[in-house]
Amino acid sequence: MGPMTADATLAPPARGALRIGPHTVTPPVVLAPMAGITNAPFRTLCREFSGGKGLFVSEMITTRALVERNEKTMQLVHFDASETPRSIQLYGVDPVTVGRAVRMIVDENLADHIDLNFGCPVPKVTRKGGGSALPYKRNLLRAILRAAVGNAGSLPVTIKMRKGIDDDHLTYLDAGRIAVEEGVAAVALHGRTAAQHYGGTADWDAIARLKEHVPEIPVLGNGDIWCAEDAVRMMRETGCDGVVVGRGCLGRPWLFGDLVAAFEAGTGAGGGAGAGDIDGRRGPAGPRFGEVAAVMRRHADLLGRWLGDEARGVIDFRKHVAWYTKGFAVGSDLRRSLATVSSLAELDDLLGKLDQEQEWPAHADGPRGRTAPGKRVVLPDGWLADPWDGATAGPEAESDTSGG
Repeated sequence: MGPMTADATLAPPARGALRIGPHTVTPPVVLAPMAGITNAPFRTLCREFSGGKGLFVSEMITTRALVERNEKTMQLVHFDASETPRSIQLYGVDPVTVGRAVRMIVDENLADHIDLNFGCPVPKVTRKGGGSALPYKRNLLRAILRAAVGNAGSLPVTIKMRKGIDDDHLTYLDAGRIAVEEGVAAVALHGRTAAQHYGGTADWDAIARLKEHVPEIPVLGNGDIWCAEDAVRMMRETGCDGVVVGRGCLGRPWLFGDLVAAFEAGTGAGGGAGAGDIDGRRGPAGPRFGEVAAVMRRHADLLGRWLGDEARGVIDFRKHVAWYTKGFAVGSDLRRSLATVSSLAELDDLLGKLDQEQEWPAHADGPRGRTAPGKRVVLPDGWLADPWDGATAGPEAESDTSGG
């Protein structure tokens, strides 16, 4: 099961607001944490298009780096005064360190919500027993969740995970049940295994099965949401309580405006601007290039202000160029120049050379980001021998830096 052709007449499912601890999330839409992407500038763009509605999670923060007060990590946990609730995603493999990091967040009032990452499929992480490999060790997972919830006080703790290591080693149902038993406030499931990485089609049926398995807490679905209609359809087909949007918003921060409009359509909430309605002018399916270019310019400027250096901001922005310009007639030479831009003036000059009236390209809302199929998951020796043994993940599974 997966997304189908967008249907603008599809009504949103009738369901109450998403509750994550004391926080009400309307519409029930969450920005997925993405390393190097969901920093404060990108969250600002997404929130602007959504009118502040939804939940926007920080980049992944490693617990070791947080408790050691790594300089880069401390910048990543800074939120703008307008961000509420403040949502941090933590990644950790050691219950003691996770507990210390959560206690630090509480004591220093760094966030209002904590999410834990158990979905990373990167080989350098799984080969040490971290990320999406960790939930296979049920007792280790339980210990980490117990340490996090036990130190969180009134802050809700949620988790994001994958189906499992591969189709022969699925963990999501057991992990969901352990999460309920340890007091986790909500679970999010990416409908892929670690072996799939980001290839193939997300298994929405697994999201439905998890919702049936843990009816006590909200279940959020993740995977193959490329437009607002996909999100509405996922909720209708799976019965999940909300959606987590990751790669679908790469180069498309206005997707959150679409999501608000789609979920509010027909509810009496008034609706909102769609993707192409950035300044009231749009092509048949989305914004004209001139409108996209304006968002690109603002994104680069926000990055420079956040980093305290225009050049660093523009250089960091380079990775977004291909996502923003996908499908538009740019030309190979100009596309290469955009990918090596080093100042806002240069960015303005290059964007100004393009046809600002280009309409939204057909089929521009397909997959973006990493889409290659996965390979065999690299695991520690003997990791699969016993899912209930007392194994721990190696300390190398967690770096001393966050994000990127």
